[in-house]
Amino acid sequence: MWSRSKRAAGGRLVRWLAVVAAAAMTAGCFQPLYGENANFGPGAVNPNVREAFATVDVDQIAAPNGTPEARIAVELRNDMIWELTGGAGAGTPAYRLAIRMKLSKTAMIVDIQTGRTEAEVVGIDVSYTLTEIGTKKVVVNSQSFARVSSDVPGLQQRFAHQRAQRDAEDRASKVIAEQIRSRLASYFVAGA
Repeated sequence: MWSRSKRAAGGRLVRWLAVVAAAAMTAGCFQPLYGENANFGPGAVNPNVREAFATVDVDQIAAPNGTPEARIAVELRNDMIWELTGGAGAGTPAYRLAIRMKLSKTAMIVDIQTGRTEAEVVGIDVSYTLTEIGTKKVVVNSQSFARVSSDVPGLQQRFAHQRAQRDAEDRASKVIAEQIRSRLASYFVAGA
């Protein structure tokens, strides 16, 4: 009995030491994505991601004037600028980000007796390209999407319905901006 628990305790100690040794060996392999003065490769030091974000110029997003799409296009561009600069202002542009957007609304729940929509889904699909301004070379070409649901209050609450739609569109815009920021961060860190 005594030897078995000693062996079991020894086995646990060996496993624990193996985990600690593996963690110690890989500790130098990680770097924070948004860390200051990160080393990007042997001997090469590039600006950090925040400085790289500040060099991205976000183009106006095309949408017909006076439509809900125009408001969402402005909201998405503003969210994208905020995600890249945090309100600190942009530096000298080295990259241009072009975004193309498509909006969709789908009834999710319909009352079968009245035919009234009770919940809907707002969708934003975007395709975007990041281009180096100096060389006009496209370095990132990708797509993203967001789907956000909202409730449709009763027929008498017209303004509440409009506000719920607008909030859903704003939330979808923020999700898209965060996804694009993450993809661009990946490019600036890994170069791919």
